[in-house]
Amino acid sequence: MAEPVVFLVEDDAAVRKGCEQALSLADIGVRGFADGESMLAALAAGNPALVVSDVRLPGKDGLELLRDVRRVDRELPVLLMTGHGDVAMAVEAMREGAHDFIEKPFPSERLIAAVRSGMEKRALIVENRLLKERLAGQGEGGVARLVGQSPAIQRLRQLVGTLAPTGVDILINGETGAGKEVVARAIHDASGRRGAFVAINCGALPETVFESELFGHEAGAFTGAGKRRIGRIEHAGGGTLFLDEIESMPLNLQVKLLRVLQERSVERLGSNAAVHVDCRLVAASKADLKALSDAGQFRADLYYRLNVVSLDLPPLRQRRQDLSLIHI
Repeated sequence: MAEPVVFLVEDDAAVRKGCEQALSLADIGVRGFADGESMLAALAAGNPALVVSDVRLPGKDGLELLRDVRRVDRELPVLLMTGHGDVAMAVEAMREGAHDFIEKPFPSERLIAAVRSGMEKRALIVENRLLKERLAGQGEGGVARLVGQSPAIQRLRQLVGTLAPTGVDILINGETGAGKEVVARAIHDASGRRGAFVAINCGALPETVFESELFGHEAGAFTGAGKRRIGRIEHAGGGTLFLDEIESMPLNLQVKLLRVLQERSVERLGSNAAVHVDCRLVAASKADLKALSDAGQFRADLYYRLNVVSLDLPPLRQRRQDLSLIHI
């Protein structure tokens, strides 16, 4: 069955079942509710293309429900089903922003046509939003990288837009595949920093080269070090250093990273001279750093230094409505 794209509110179980069957046979995903309150609770976590509601309901009536829906999303189409005596109320609802109304009893074809009309309107609204976001992103940096219309992604865009220009270090928490590097690049692009975006996957670096890769080295610092090497931290000067899977960083190097964050300077291997660095750190973890620090597997002082500002990314399975947009 198709993903629910229509939220249907009808207190009469027989009518609700008939409408659900008609929409399902038309390959339109539908989720039914017996009252407006339960639909509003689901709306807070979901992202339907359309709300279809009876006017006469226990608790909130259709007009009250319309107002509540528009407070959540003013552009979410609402289709009302009315009895003969409720037409005046439906006309009033149209003035308040309802998409359309159909009078009971109605054939299933009338319901399907009205629902498809509302879905087409919603599709145009979503497309228009995406175009605006992409145009805004050309001027605001990488906020447009964060594609999606789920409540979580909308909140994330707002947070990135607010935090990016501040320069504060940020910790991103999320499962593998949730888009942590996309968010990190969005933060960099929206920050206005002119330096490079330098990404390191801490879980993919052998421990034998980790220190040199991160902090750099002077010629002769160790066997095979024939010339000076600028580390990734220095290379990110004026820009953003992204440390992915930071939970994989060796404990002995966590001490050195903490010092870099505190002093904003780095010492290359084989050198006693501190080099000032102006880079913003964005770290990401797929593990619970607090739990690791409590278990002694991650330095608590570094955890608290990183966790001043954190962003939690929901996994894709919790924002399936964004999948089709991500692959546009």
